[in-house]
Amino acid sequence: MIFIGLGGNLPSQNFGSTPEVLAKALQVIDAKVCAVVRCSPFYRSAPVPVSNQPDYVNAVIEVSTDIPASDLLHRLHTVEAEFERVRTVKNAARTLDLDLLIYQGYIIEKKGKNNLTVPHPRMHERAFVLLPLRDLVPDWVHPVSGRTIGALIRDLGADQHCERLSTDPAQ
Repeated sequence: MIFIGLGGNLPSQNFGSTPEVLAKALQVIDAKVCAVVRCSPFYRSAPVPVSNQPDYVNAVIEVSTDIPASDLLHRLHTVEAEFERVRTVKNAARTLDLDLLIYQGYIIEKKGKNNLTVPHPRMHERAFVLLPLRDLVPDWVHPVSGRTIGALIRDLGADQHCERLSTDPAQ
């Protein structure tokens, strides 16, 4: 199983509102990068860390591919750029953010120019990742901590505001 987190909180002149950006990004990923197997419902969440940015819209997708993890991450960054993602400062607002969350249960830590850590190093701290991931794999267990997704969700801080928007990712 391979899972990718999608999110954004800025509209795009070329692609529309944040939900429209995410829906179109799903199509591009499926056509140009790898097969999208399924998508969680969309969720609205407050920025993490807390800031005066607009709320985010997030989802998690399951994909199927033989592309190695580092190449997959590079291709996801290419899609982000296509959707007007500009990397400035850490945690800046963005039109599209694509994170490689889980790659076939592997534990990967590559340091250097092309940093890659899988599972994503902060996913266990974020409701906007865990809630949509639970929709897809309710019995998932974190391969490093050995904790269930339910336990990870119960341990989230009270500042984790996240609500389901719809069951249909196209909405």
